[in-house]
Amino acid sequence: MAELHIIGQIVGASGFPENSLFCKWGVHTGGAWRLLSGLKEGQTQVDIPQTGDIAYWSHPIDLHYATKGLQGWPKLHLQVWHQDSFGRCQLYGYGFCHVPSSPGHHRISCATWRPLGSWQEQLAQMFVGGGPQLRSPDLIYSGADRYRLHTEAMGTVELELGLIMRHFDKYGVES
Repeated sequence: MAELHIIGQIVGASGFPENSLFCKWGVHTGGAWRLLSGLKEGQTQVDIPQTGDIAYWSHPIDLHYATKGLQGWPKLHLQVWHQDSFGRCQLYGYGFCHVPSSPGHHRISCATWRPLGSWQEQLAQMFVGGGPQLRSPDLIYSGADRYRLHTEAMGTVELELGLIMRHFDKYGVES
């Protein structure tokens, strides 16, 4: 079986309206992929930057997959959350990016977005907090019904990933 090692980190995020951010992340793969070691989802700590607008997390990612085919290549899906001074959490953005398909070191910028909701929901969000969220997080990376959503662009999440590929030459992938 071909093997893929994904070793890296979620560096941080910038371009969001408020600081005090954390990130929930996960990896989605097709049915032919099997996780041999590592965690396929997690959450960073909350970072409250004293200067600047960049939240640094340096959250490690270390995954080892085995696969019989290339279909269902791994994708990272992200949710960026804001924690206010009262400890309430508000969704600030969804995003996803494909894991690169070539070995080596990669720096990835993942753009994020969030649902807008109706004008009543936007008004309530200003005063009460919260805001609309997706019922099914699968929409982040599947795209089936995403075209019907009303969204706004949010900030970006920076990732650094190192990929090691083994036995992919048997499946016609050259490194």
